[in-house]
Amino acid sequence: MNETYDIVIVGGGSAGSILGNRLSEDGKKSVLVLEAGRSDYPWDLLIQMPAALPFPSGKRLYDWRYESDPEPYMNGRRIPHARGKVLGGSSSINGMIYQRGNPMDYERWGADQGMETWDFAHCLPYFKRMENALGSPEDDLRGHTGPLKLERGPATNPLFQAFFESAVEAGYTRTPDVNGFRQEGFGPFDKHVYKGRRLSASRAYLRPAMNRPNLTVKTRAFVTNIDFDGTRASGVTYRRNGKTQQVKAGEVILSGGAINTPQLLQLSGVGDAKHLRSLGIEPVVDLPGVGENLQDHLEVYIQHACPLPVSEQPNLNKARMPWIGLQWLLGRSGPAATNHFEGGGFVRSNDEVDYPNLMFHFLPVAVRYDGQKAETDHGFQVHVGPMYSDARGSLKIRSKDPKEHPSMVYNYLSTEQDRREWIEAVRVSREILSQPAMSPYNSGEISPGPSVRTDEEILEWVRNDAETALHPSCTAKMGPASDPMSVVDPQTMKVHGLDNVRVVDASAMPYVTNGNIHAPVLMLAEKAADIILGRKPLEPIHADYYRHGVHPADAGTVTVQTK
Repeated sequence: MNETYDIVIVGGGSAGSILGNRLSEDGKKSVLVLEAGRSDYPWDLLIQMPAALPFPSGKRLYDWRYESDPEPYMNGRRIPHARGKVLGGSSSINGMIYQRGNPMDYERWGADQGMETWDFAHCLPYFKRMENALGSPEDDLRGHTGPLKLERGPATNPLFQAFFESAVEAGYTRTPDVNGFRQEGFGPFDKHVYKGRRLSASRAYLRPAMNRPNLTVKTRAFVTNIDFDGTRASGVTYRRNGKTQQVKAGEVILSGGAINTPQLLQLSGVGDAKHLRSLGIEPVVDLPGVGENLQDHLEVYIQHACPLPVSEQPNLNKARMPWIGLQWLLGRSGPAATNHFEGGGFVRSNDEVDYPNLMFHFLPVAVRYDGQKAETDHGFQVHVGPMYSDARGSLKIRSKDPKEHPSMVYNYLSTEQDRREWIEAVRVSREILSQPAMSPYNSGEISPGPSVRTDEEILEWVRNDAETALHPSCTAKMGPASDPMSVVDPQTMKVHGLDNVRVVDASAMPYVTNGNIHAPVLMLAEKAADIILGRKPLEPIHADYYRHGVHPADAGTVTVQTK
């Protein structure tokens, strides 16, 4: 006999965890969360220990291990894209960096037709509702009572302080809170780490609600199809424990993320009709925007050797790891109790942009996401990349097989703007790292190295060395039905042309935000929960925020001249 639920949520990641909590909290509706990955077991050190973040990526038990097609502007490289294959989704394997984005990101959202209720004033109360910003002052811009406890920095390593001072010497500024009044500038970052342990969306939202009788969570449940009666969704089909099962649903909410959600829509007959028919799939609704508008952040690692024994480099030695692990197990302390992404900054690389277009993460260690360390006794690095490139890609299923990963092309470096900002990104980084405050700690650039100087040499290095910052988004964008490339109604989160199907995840974003996208996805889910429940939305907060040329303290911003 088929099970029946009022709401079925496909995906127990960042958005799905919030929806599972919020949609079940009044006890009136039966809610089922289907997560294809395994549970985020509390004893799993690779998930719970913050400094273990390099280890889950690329492992089949934790990561879907997507990769792009050969990228046409990246010398044909395939770019790996780690996505969380576990309860909590990518929030269980990511870098734990909490960045709201710039307020003007949401002004950009709200300026589009039909998107008026997604401007900053309407999004801010939902950021505040979810936050408990432990390191931020009590003000109108930050929340202090929400379930997501956010620790600040502390960025006390002398390398962080030297980096911040170097940014000021280079003509930039400090900011007390990149998620507060002024994003532009440099300072400590918020992280979703609490008392030395990763605070994923699952831990913050879903697990506290799992004892509710009206909420059911099933892991290792791989949804293969949305079941339709005409254009009305009647439920979903999924595989679990080697068996195909069906569940009836009053409503289906897709929260699988910017890769899985458009993939599942296309597999179910929702997408570009010509493409679907070419694969033998009968279209339910012709929505050509499904899988289009694909956006992401690309980044590079600029690494330096350090002559002083102040970096975290020695903690990468395997001989030290047992002691570091013991410190964490016994007291949630030591080098394993932080994500090490404790500070960085945002700048405008040219005077044509209204708000920061580059983000920097500083690390007091020279190591890549996969754990590959630089050959130096001590080192440090910055991660840098453009934040709102105009490059656009697409995602398309290859066959009717739900286990086959879709075709993805991001088109990194495909536009003049993108290439120019990449040259500026490297030059700004080098300008900051060459300042007097860094001199005592700087014994030379390891990567890209002194042989990379000209614009073309910089671009060639980016083509060969850059990696995704793991922020795929915008593949089922919100917008009015009059826009042929929009997929989701911004007032209801419903998929255009369908009944009982909504999308709530990063795919619904119209434009990628300025920074790591985990926080914007959580905000989107908080706001969508009120929409789905028919609740009165939180009152907009018309708070002031920093805008270049409008507020004082504009001095110190530099223009980078490219050659």
